Amino acid sequence: MTIEMRKGNCSYCGYLCGLTATVEDGRITDIAPDPTRYPYDASISSRCRRWRMNLDDLDAPDRLNYPLRRVGERGSGKFERVTWDEALDDIASRLEGLRGEYGARTLASAIAGPHTTYWPLHRFMNQFGSPNNMGIGQICWDPRIFMDAITFGWPTDPDLNDHTQCIMLWATNPAISDNSLFWSQIKERHAAGVPLVVVDCRATATARQADVHLAPWPGTDPVLALSLLNVIIEEGLFDREFVSTWCVGFSGLREHVRSYEPERAQELCGVPAENIRKAARLYATHTPGVLLSGRGIDQLGPNAEPTVRSLCLLRALTGNVDRPGACFLHQRSSFRAEAAMERPDLLSQEDRAWQLNTTPLQSYSGYNLINDYAKQFGSSLPERYLSSAHPGMVMRAMVTGEPYPIRALFVMGANPVLTYANTKLVLEALQSLDLCVVVDYRLTPTAQLADYVLPAAGALERPNCQIHGGVADFAYGGAAVIPPLHERRNDYDIMRELALRLGMGAEWPHATLEEELDYLFEPVGITFEQFANEGMFAPAPTFRKHEQRNGQGKPRGFATPSGKVELASSLIEQLGGSAYPQPISQSIPRADLATGKVVLITGARSQPFWGSSYFHNQDFRQRRPYPRVTMAPTTARALGLAEGDWARLSNKNGSAVFNVAFQDMPEGVASAEYGWWLPETPPGAPGFSGSLTSNINMLTDNGIEGCEPLIGTWTYNGIEALVEKTSRPIEFDSASSSNA
Repeated sequence: MTIEMRKGNCSYCGYLCGLTATVEDGRITDIAPDPTRYPYDASISSRCRRWRMNLDDLDAPDRLNYPLRRVGERGSGKFERVTWDEALDDIASRLEGLRGEYGARTLASAIAGPHTTYWPLHRFMNQFGSPNNMGIGQICWDPRIFMDAITFGWPTDPDLNDHTQCIMLWATNPAISDNSLFWSQIKERHAAGVPLVVVDCRATATARQADVHLAPWPGTDPVLALSLLNVIIEEGLFDREFVSTWCVGFSGLREHVRSYEPERAQELCGVPAENIRKAARLYATHTPGVLLSGRGIDQLGPNAEPTVRSLCLLRALTGNVDRPGACFLHQRSSFRAEAAMERPDLLSQEDRAWQLNTTPLQSYSGYNLINDYAKQFGSSLPERYLSSAHPGMVMRAMVTGEPYPIRALFVMGANPVLTYANTKLVLEALQSLDLCVVVDYRLTPTAQLADYVLPAAGALERPNCQIHGGVADFAYGGAAVIPPLHERRNDYDIMRELALRLGMGAEWPHATLEEELDYLFEPVGITFEQFANEGMFAPAPTFRKHEQRNGQGKPRGFATPSGKVELASSLIEQLGGSAYPQPISQSIPRADLATGKVVLITGARSQPFWGSSYFHNQDFRQRRPYPRVTMAPTTARALGLAEGDWARLSNKNGSAVFNVAFQDMPEGVASAEYGWWLPETPPGAPGFSGSLTSNINMLTDNGIEGCEPLIGTWTYNGIEALVEKTSRPIEFDSASSSNA
């Protein structure tokens, strides 16, 4: 027997934590955290419940091992095994036929979280000629990246270390959603006396550890942020040297925030004025400080843009920009950036013009406007993420054929039935297609609607390389531990084989993903194998890059129209928006407990699940058997509910059922988990493995007319819904029996 210890990576969240695998005669028999690679502490990985699944999932009975072709009606959940050649030959033939009939724009793609490799799919879409790639960027990541780039010229990230003197977390709950090194660092700094300010309408596990917890009413985050700016300016707590030297628009900002005094914010947000002042003083006087926001403010609909912009201004006024211990501007990738791997040059201007997107910023024209300034410093933002089509428009084009038909969809590591807004529309759209292809680990509810389901190689069976969208000079990951089992394939191999069949092989010269990753790292003089041995490429960051002198002896400045931090944004004005953050008061929802109406926030992550993933895990399900809607005890009593009761949430879009739990939050607010389905229940229509029972996206919508106008962000946090007591759904009776 031959026994080897090989390095690998977990990919059951976005961190790709290092692990060591025991391989006996080519089979993985055990895994353990690897303290020599990220997160450099075996105890951090050990506390995570997910990493062990890397071993359990290798031969799990419900893993997809072979290509499947639909044999029943669409949505029946009935498939037959076929060969890869049969599947790819037919997919290519049907794509060619649809392109001939409707044009290349008839193909759309759908992606989700960062646990697969998307640039091969994006390269394929560019080469095929379609501008209609969908994702969840509008409600996750894109608002922050855009506002950072507009304000500072490039995205920022926290530099949390011994220099940091204050930590402000806004709408993020790393105590629950983050098992990594970052939360450990936060706890260490806080224990050393560094103040922690948390902004979240829920008393989360993170908020309960804060020195100051601000709990704004859903949708009022920009008002609260502007009030913090008011205090900092009116009390003279801003960094005068940085503002006078490196910022433009300060006098206008002072006037803009003058009316947002804490007493007014208290009326609108429900946050005590004295707490607003305390938080502002802590952040402004304890510098350098880190301010990190999460998905919560990316999902405020019309109020997402003014909130994220306001947080940029908070960093700028306090001088917490590109300095150690604060938030630093990333450097461009010294390896090949994601934009280069996507090959946007392959998509013609004529094809781009057909994109289903009417937003001025999250579009090709908006992307080019922002990216042209980044190019001045030799950088380029990832194009396909930041110029993606609007899912609401794409799904409606599938159903109505307007403004033109979308007849084919390629889904890569995503589950739109659970994770995209307006589930009823998603179901109708997927059922209307001529061709739907899904690449995944399991027969998800979305895969149950496919024509072909292709088995994806897992983390231990494929090379892993996360490059953060190409906006930073770091990468992490590692090599495959073993070749893919059964007939699973990695993302690159699938897209390349399909491209070859369509006569597009010239842009896929590398036969394997490893060779392609060699090409990615070629500019820094290392091979992928060398990168994989270390598990990370992360040159030490440099700071105060704006002060560096160019060839003419002038400061480099920022990649913005003015060359400075833009407190007043000329670019947003150019796009039809406000130069200063402008809250949209009309979009702030209201509760009325007398009629059973609450304000609903959605999308809360619940360990150990991840989006719509891992509900197959019996241990996880025994720990968390039911989907929860949390609310304050006073809210529950007003609605006639007790903890443990079942409640139906509904609005004009649809309804879903949840188990009631108590949590400290403003009266009249409820928070519902997302992603729930029941893999042990029957696949296909009508229930699609229980995905319609407790799916909070039955209540959401992404119609373009109701979205944030610049980026197209739809509303997940701040939805009005009726709540009424109900009985436990019958689907959970069978689930309980299966889990017993």
